[in-house]
Amino acid sequence: MKVLFVSSGNTIHGISPIVFNQGNSLIKLGHEVSFFTIKGKGIKGYLKHIFILRKFLKQQSYDIVHAHYSLSAAVAAMAGGKPLVVSLMGSDVKASKALKYVIKIFSFLFWKKIIVKSRDMKTSCGIATASIVPNGVDFSKFKPLSKKEALEITNWNPNNRHILFAANPKRKEKNYALTQSAYELLDHKDIELHSLIDIPNQQMPAYFNAADVIVLTSLWEGSPNVIKEAMACNCKIVAVNVGDISELIQNTEGCFVTSFDKIDISNKITKALEYHTKTTGRQDIVHLDSDIIASRLLTIYKEAL
Repeated sequence: MKVLFVSSGNTIHGISPIVFNQGNSLIKLGHEVSFFTIKGKGIKGYLKHIFILRKFLKQQSYDIVHAHYSLSAAVAAMAGGKPLVVSLMGSDVKASKALKYVIKIFSFLFWKKIIVKSRDMKTSCGIATASIVPNGVDFSKFKPLSKKEALEITNWNPNNRHILFAANPKRKEKNYALTQSAYELLDHKDIELHSLIDIPNQQMPAYFNAADVIVLTSLWEGSPNVIKEAMACNCKIVAVNVGDISELIQNTEGCFVTSFDKIDISNKITKALEYHTKTTGRQDIVHLDSDIIASRLLTIYKEAL
């Protein structure tokens, strides 16, 4: 099958690693995947790419056009991409009420199949026909490493314990202030708090394995890949109950679902630090292996055809 992925290319590393990794999982199964990225922010940047993509599609032939995020999907629809499969992410249905109306209009008029990442997202977007397919995890990349090896890569102090805030603090929806408030309640003379700022995807496994606890306190999420990737590394996790967090980690010892109360978060971090072995996270999310998810995508593509 010949597939075109359409997505934003505005991150510091270009195409989103989530999108790129999903494309590669299809390539591993023997399918041909090309990537069309929209480079340019704001309405003007996206509108310009309608004409660029339309010209591109006239020169190429694809069995499926798969757009990631609603704005990229709107561009793909107006450029004439057919049959069009759309993956909505957390920000599509959580960040803006106006965007939810745009999604409903385009889903009715243009989009052949719609994918969301969790049951919570399906409820939020209000599209009963949406298929729930979480992003997969590349188990060959995200796997347990020795703490010594990981600390050498991250250059963190081997004599301290390390908490990793699983996002960039500059993103307001990731709610770094709450993690910092919980951290301040700890007896943290030998505990360091780190965050993820412009870390290349290939280095992420080292950061997960170097951390003693992964913390996520987002205001909202769809199905956070960072948590699934950390689970594939058998990491201990403390995360607020947003998106599908509860489904992912609640049955894994050493991982804790928490409220938005800083005292609760601080107490759960302490419990996680006291859990002195690796978790069973990897085996608990084996159903999210990217190869398995790729097969589910192919089923949706065939339905769209």
